Amino acid sequence: MNEYEVFIEDINSCGGEQHAKKELIEVETDSPEAYVKENGRFPILGITRNTNGDTVITTGDGNGNFLKYTFTK
Repeated sequence: MNEYEVFIEDINSCGGEQHAKKELIEVETDSPEAYVKENGRFPILGITRNTNGDTVITTGDGNGNFLKYTFTK
């Protein structure tokens, strides 16, 4: 298992990214993708890496609501 700091942004269609609810948690998981599939509210829309090499997973409901997870080791 790996330990990650996870920055979660809850973005809704009304507020956009500027008004996203933000949360920082620590998790232990073998895979960021597996963690999101198990614990997320929405299906995964995309998996990328940011310029720091962190894994960024975007999920959404198809109606303008998104959760963006940034996993940092």
